[in-house]
Amino acid sequence: MTTRPELQGSFGAVSSTHWLPSTVGMGILERGGNAFDAVVAAGFVLQVVEPHQNGLGGDVPLVGYDVRLGRRFVLCGQGPAPARATIAAYHAAGLNAVPGTGLMAAVVPGAFDAWMQLLRDHGTMRVRDVLEAAIGYARNGYPVTKQLSKYTAGVAEVLATHWPDSAAVYLVGRAAPAPGSIHRNVKLADTYERILKEAEAAKGGREAEIEAARHAYYRGFVAEAIGKFCESERPDGTGGRQRGLLSAADLATYKATYEAPAEYTYHGITVAKTGAWGQGPAFLQTLALLEGFDIASLEPNGADFVHLLAECLKLTMVDRDAYYGDPDFTDVPLAALLSKEYNDARRKLIGKTASLELRPGAIGGKPGRLPQALFRMPDPTRRRTAGEGEPNRVHMGAESGDTVNVNVIDRHGNVVSAMPSGGWLQSSPVIPELGFCLGTRAQMFWLEEGLPSSLAPGRRPRTTLTPGLAFRDGKPFMAFGSPGGDGQDQWALQFFLHHVHHGMNLQQAIEAPAFVTDHPPSSFHPREAKPGHLAVEDRFGEATIAELRKRGHKVEVQDGWAIGRLQACSQDDGLIRAAANPRTGHAYAVAR
Repeated sequence: MTTRPELQGSFGAVSSTHWLPSTVGMGILERGGNAFDAVVAAGFVLQVVEPHQNGLGGDVPLVGYDVRLGRRFVLCGQGPAPARATIAAYHAAGLNAVPGTGLMAAVVPGAFDAWMQLLRDHGTMRVRDVLEAAIGYARNGYPVTKQLSKYTAGVAEVLATHWPDSAAVYLVGRAAPAPGSIHRNVKLADTYERILKEAEAAKGGREAEIEAARHAYYRGFVAEAIGKFCESERPDGTGGRQRGLLSAADLATYKATYEAPAEYTYHGITVAKTGAWGQGPAFLQTLALLEGFDIASLEPNGADFVHLLAECLKLTMVDRDAYYGDPDFTDVPLAALLSKEYNDARRKLIGKTASLELRPGAIGGKPGRLPQALFRMPDPTRRRTAGEGEPNRVHMGAESGDTVNVNVIDRHGNVVSAMPSGGWLQSSPVIPELGFCLGTRAQMFWLEEGLPSSLAPGRRPRTTLTPGLAFRDGKPFMAFGSPGGDGQDQWALQFFLHHVHHGMNLQQAIEAPAFVTDHPPSSFHPREAKPGHLAVEDRFGEATIAELRKRGHKVEVQDGWAIGRLQACSQDDGLIRAAANPRTGHAYAVAR
């Protein structure tokens, strides 16, 4: 039994973290657009209706398959560090870590350029077609979800006291908008409309309009407003007031980039993820470790399954911290990390009891280097500052920013998965002329020289954002993803294994009891770690929970519907399927 059915059809499917973007995406398909048009339109609506999860000042990685070209691709909309963002600059400001909130944590906003390039190169529609729904919801309003109300309430005092421009947009008096009330962001609607107006003033057709929209954002009025705003001092997570390091010149030189996906073939299924500037290859490494085990024989709700995956994830996630970074700046030994020899050796470290250590591997006899700051971790029980960090996990009770996800398959066979994030209302002040916030992704850099993810101008932060595609016999059959910071690939892995090995359909695999470990250091300020930690939904049952504790896991039992935020679409045998997570109460899938 599931809370909702796995949806099936033959025309198309959209699955996202909110019902409005999903229905808008389906509307685009019904108007003759393809999957790429639909995901762009849904992406802009997500910026409006989930401003605590992403925004127009944020970032987005995408993994797609264009049936016309017969090619799979990654489009990286993760902006880099500004030219002035050096380790010395932060040290000069008295900081030994990039703060989790405020202007000092801003990188170049990458999402808008990625959406526009995807529309230009793979879509069929014009700028108006993909922006008009977002403009309508921003200007005319949308219903506030319980989650948006809760997260705004968690930072209401901060906004009212320190960020009045944010309070003007997101508060009613000094309080959060009530669930079910109608919320508007007129300034954001004005920004979208001005971009559209400048796009349509261009002569030369669809592509000329798209290029004009890109210019308006990265070299025009948007970049100018961002640069001016970052020159002013604003309160942030340092406890003081800081100027931003981001400038209009940083935006002028930026463009989203196409790359080949990182891939691994597991039991005949090839999974495509981003490169090692993202966390996605950790998913692939975990599959490589699991090749040595009979997953199908393990009870999906049993202690053996949970223990094995948790111990594998501890190994691959610490390799992430030791080796991953922007490949344009550092040599990430990804082929070696995915090799049979390496994983045969790593597999021997998995024991019958829970590991409490951080154990990176060794490539070519040289151990992976972890940041020294990991050995000076803050108390994990400290109270998180309002607005800090990602991940948004219900069990953490923190009003932090997070991420959204949207997957689309169309009747032509085009497939795309996108993971928009950043520009959270909790984490950075609203730019009054524009109606949106900048991202705080720079908090993922280390202010220590010589690491794969050390801060450097022009370098992409090692993000946690990780959309996924799966291929069978060279053909795309599934798009999937889960928001949730360091938990993204943990939840996506459980879903994937349940679907591949345990005979669960998409909805069953999404709704199966889930777990997450915070044993690896957090990717977000203040980078706390919880050795041996394992949070599980109580639906695993008392016997499984007792056995996990017996094996040494520090088990934290959560509500039965508290962990994970998965969405997925698939296609095979002439059917297109879709499913969405019921846990948040507003994720939604559409298929027909």
